Amino acid sequence: MSEEWKMPRHVAIILDGNGRWAKAKGMPRNYGHTQGAKTVETICEEAYKMGIQYLTVYAFSTENWNRPQDEVDALMRLLRNYMKTCLKTAEKNRMCVRVLGEKSRLDEDIRARIAQLEEATKDNDGLHFQIAINYGGRDELTRAMRKVAGEVESGKLDLEDIDEDCIAAHLDTAGIPEPDLLIRTCNEQRISNFLLWQLAYTEFYFTPVPWPDFTKEELAKAVEAYNHRDRRYGALKEE
Repeated sequence: MSEEWKMPRHVAIILDGNGRWAKAKGMPRNYGHTQGAKTVETICEEAYKMGIQYLTVYAFSTENWNRPQDEVDALMRLLRNYMKTCLKTAEKNRMCVRVLGEKSRLDEDIRARIAQLEEATKDNDGLHFQIAINYGGRDELTRAMRKVAGEVESGKLDLEDIDEDCIAAHLDTAGIPEPDLLIRTCNEQRISNFLLWQLAYTEFYFTPVPWPDFTKEELAKAVEAYNHRDRRYGALKEE
């Protein structure tokens, strides 16, 4: 990796291709999700070593509830196990963990584990790791608008006070810098209702590599591509 590279402060990743990766190996989709969770742990460590300060991953969208029930159940079991693993990893690596999304639809025990994880890691000074669970960009904006409307109705907020900073402060990502780089794996080229507000000026990087095969070398390729963009004009840099 070039010493002259500018490291993105915040990288967001849409973890795509777990099921297709498993199918290609003749394995059930749930096997792909399990391997994908291991990749998340690896990339968290490698991202921090590279100098990335914030990493946000799209783990479970509001639309994912529409998947077959057995797959949803398996993902929830995986999530329960991952919360335990993530707590141990955070303790070892001083990682600060935050969960984005509407938590009320999640089972009570999962919500309790999320609360425990966020409380235990809130003062850690390592990688800031955000996990989007039951998250959708439109849902986030809708919830934010309800909060703003409630504050206007109660007299806490005046209409004239509503600006971009006000809206950002009511989002799930309040206090987190907007992503510099978005990575999506497995050759899909859409944002799928992810961080709709926050991605306004983000650079996009798409790779055919499925998420379980994503490595530190692939992350380095994404950062290299990011460094070939001109952030002022949103175009490729001139040679």
